[in-house]
Amino acid sequence: MYNFNFCCPTRVIFGKGTIAELPKYIDRNKKVLMIYGGGSIKRNGVYDQVKRALEGYNLLEFGGIEPNPKYETCMRAVEMIKREGVEFLLAVGGGSTLDGTKFIAAASKYEGGDPYEDIMVKGIEVRDALPLADVITLPATGSEMNSGAVVSRLATEEKLAFHSDYVFPQFSIIDPEVTYSLPIRQTINGIVDTFVHVMEQYCTFDVNSPLQDSWALGILKTLIEEAPKVLANPTDYDTRANIFWCATCGLNNWISQGVPQDWATHLIGHELTAFYGIDHGQSLAIIEPRLLKNQKVSKAKKLAKLAREVFGIEESVDLKAADKAIEAVEAFYNSIGMKTKLSDYEIDANEAAEKIRERFKQRDVHLGEKGAIDADVAYDIVKAC
Repeated sequence: MYNFNFCCPTRVIFGKGTIAELPKYIDRNKKVLMIYGGGSIKRNGVYDQVKRALEGYNLLEFGGIEPNPKYETCMRAVEMIKREGVEFLLAVGGGSTLDGTKFIAAASKYEGGDPYEDIMVKGIEVRDALPLADVITLPATGSEMNSGAVVSRLATEEKLAFHSDYVFPQFSIIDPEVTYSLPIRQTINGIVDTFVHVMEQYCTFDVNSPLQDSWALGILKTLIEEAPKVLANPTDYDTRANIFWCATCGLNNWISQGVPQDWATHLIGHELTAFYGIDHGQSLAIIEPRLLKNQKVSKAKKLAKLAREVFGIEESVDLKAADKAIEAVEAFYNSIGMKTKLSDYEIDANEAAEKIRERFKQRDVHLGEKGAIDADVAYDIVKAC
């Protein structure tokens, strides 16, 4: 196991009725900006719950954060924050809203040039950010308990990530009941996103980390067991709670301590979303099976363990077990209604592969836990999709 340095300062308030606890954690003397998305929180009652909880606060609002939050929209919020003297940010919505809020928090304090170019493209270190917290309404990104965010830029068709300890949420409120009304598409996307988060951290090469492996495989097994239940009964509290906690634990860095990580599926998938606008979860389900097939030899031991311990596949030869594990992962996605081919979304695989190869060549990209996926290998993976 590798050395590691771990800290997660986020308080998690989990369970029914927890939105009402907001006043315990936000200073009443602060000017607060509530940031949300396209209005679903007004339809499902979350907006009203937050407003009731924060009655008497100096509370401003900024709506319109998109799925795959856009830099251009985020910068309008930054302008409002600077104009109004906002002191605390509260994201209310899914992971996109929270990711956008993290970028807004950093950009509001950034005194350099273009925040996207500097922070997202050049990787200049964030040295300050407004304090933030969230009421998270969608189990998917795990953004509620980590320091990362992904933001897109329309002008350049880019979708990039940044990380900073300054954008850890101070607290995250997770009430599984608010997910009852989620559209099936969002529920499925969230399950796939969580599954791939775990695979990116687990499915690399062995460094003798049995506890991390067991945690990761436990999350995957729970998702496989709970997914059909939530699709059959969307208002089952226990199932919703289990799936939400899987999403949070899938990317709160517990399972990634001391182990190599991949993230190539995400970084290639981000390009599909940037170029074609497909959902994040959809892009992952398309790329992952082909990437695993392409990298099967180096990942064989972990894939074989996945096959045996999660899918119950009895195969003693690791490479054969790895093939069966990849097939089982794709079959799981298909079983919950997630399509896994570019043609399912009327996207030409050859065109997409060439676009991504050109972009990765420009950036001199080398992805994966061993840096083995360059622009040409990415081309092969996408073309096979």
